[in-house]
Amino acid sequence: MKVALSGASGNVGRILRVELQRRGIDLRSAGGMEPLTPLHDGEEVMHGDLRDPAVVDRMLAGVDVLVHMAGTSLERSLQEIIENNLVALHQVYEGARRHKVRRIVFASSNHAFGMHAIDARLGLNAEVRPDGLYGLSKVWGEAMARMYWDKHGIEGISLRIGTTMGRPPENFRQLSTWMGTEDLVQLVMRSIQANDVGYAAVWGISANTRAYYDLKEGNAIGYAPTQNAEDWASEILAQPTPLDPIAQHFQGGPFVTIDYTQEQQRPSKAQGLHR
Repeated sequence: MKVALSGASGNVGRILRVELQRRGIDLRSAGGMEPLTPLHDGEEVMHGDLRDPAVVDRMLAGVDVLVHMAGTSLERSLQEIIENNLVALHQVYEGARRHKVRRIVFASSNHAFGMHAIDARLGLNAEVRPDGLYGLSKVWGEAMARMYWDKHGIEGISLRIGTTMGRPPENFRQLSTWMGTEDLVQLVMRSIQANDVGYAAVWGISANTRAYYDLKEGNAIGYAPTQNAEDWASEILAQPTPLDPIAQHFQGGPFVTIDYTQEQQRPSKAQGLHR
């Protein structure tokens, strides 16, 4: 099985380039605009702008599964979000049609649900409530994955990734959203190897005691996390939280605070409509 990994120069991409190869995956790693240096023997590398169909064709030729980790991963201008998370994603899916790629594993995000309060526990069918333009782009991406399965038969798995950095959790919010490296690798391997998925969404976090998401309901790929951010809870809870009061209230944390309209600055509540 040939697997392509986009976004291979990012933090998650660098972890996967090493760990997938260790598990016998025949990997083609695609970075951004700068050339990549292979991290191990047998790793095929490439780079380029995924808005360019010719670059997409080089990435997907002969590929069975694409693990799509590329795109803007922070809150940025609308134009940047559109170019990297919408236009490039559409080119990727159209390339998958041309090359008959069987499955795309799409890096969605917890920020597609970030405006839920922290005391809500979300199932896989939870209402989308994006906390910004980045989260909004992930709602669009999940919908695209669903559409390309329904219309074109390309299997899609949307990984609603929490906080994965290759290191322990660092603050109170991450006690809920953290995903350890072992669980990250398991999540991606199950996404590559699971049979007859069709379209599915999966929460991409560890088995955290304080998780915002209901992991007990199961998922279509058999992902069963084993790590738990609670192992670092006593150390984290002994420190003051770096989050402001708004960020502390919503699952999206600091993304919510960006360009947030305070209550006193919002339109006044209507007392009733009169002709």
